[in-house]
Amino acid sequence: MANKKYKGYLIDLDGTIYKGKAPIPAAKRFIEKLQHNHIPFLFVTNNSTRSPEKIVANLANNFDIHVTEENVYSSAIATADYVSGLDASKKSVYVIGEMGLKQELLKHGFIFDEENPDYVIIGLDYDLTYHKLELATLAVRNGAKLIGTNPDSNLPSERGMIPSTGSIVASVEFATQQKATFVGKPESIITEKALEKLQLSKNEVAMIGDNYHTDIMAGINYGIDTIIVYTGLSTPEEIQQVKDKPTYQLNSLDEWEI
Repeated sequence: MANKKYKGYLIDLDGTIYKGKAPIPAAKRFIEKLQHNHIPFLFVTNNSTRSPEKIVANLANNFDIHVTEENVYSSAIATADYVSGLDASKKSVYVIGEMGLKQELLKHGFIFDEENPDYVIIGLDYDLTYHKLELATLAVRNGAKLIGTNPDSNLPSERGMIPSTGSIVASVEFATQQKATFVGKPESIITEKALEKLQLSKNEVAMIGDNYHTDIMAGINYGIDTIIVYTGLSTPEEIQQVKDKPTYQLNSLDEWEI
C-alpha cells in the first residue's frame, strides 16, 4: 500500500505495541524497521505512574523491544513540560499521583507544597485518600490552578474497568466548581510537547494508535496525520461511523511502508 513517508512517529503502547501482557509481533518488527532506518519516534502514553525506566524495562523484558528512555513520552513528562512553560515564577505544586509523576516534576525544579501551591496536579494514585482530595480542593479554592495528567475515566485491569485519573480529577472539579486543564490524550497539549521533543513540524509526523477516542483524536485535535491500527480497542465498524476519519487505517503495522 502506498503511503506518505514521515520523518517521525508518535506511537501508543497498549493495544498498539502490545496487548496487555501479550506481544504484537508486527509492532516489534515495525519498531526495528524505524531503528534500522534511523527514523525518530516517541511512545506517547497517558500512563503517569510508571517512570520512563520502567516502561523501557517492560518493553525489553516482556516484549523483546529494545529502546531508550529518550523514546518515552508519558503524560507525566508532558505535564511537567507544560507546567514549566506557564510561569517561571510559579514553582510550587501539590500532587496527587505516583512516583512517575512526582519524579518528573522534581526533575523540572518544582517544590511540593500542601498548604499554598501554585498548581494542583492530579494523576492516577493507587493510594488515594479523602485527605489528599481535601488538600487538593482547599488549594484550588484558594487559587491554585488545577491540572490533570489525562482525562481517562477508566483503566482496564484483570478484574474489569477501574477508576482512572479523570475520575479523581472530576471529584476535585465538582468540589471546587473549577475545570481542570488536561494534558494527555486526546488533548493536543501532549501532542504539541511531543513534537517539540522530536523537533519536527506537524506535516512531518504521524500519530499511531489503536484507540480512536484517545490516540487518534490527540492527533486530529493538534492537526497531524493519524494511523489507526486494528490490534486493540477500536474496530473498522466503529470508524465507519465517525465524522473525522484517521488518515490511514491498518489491520497490522506490517502493512505500513516507512
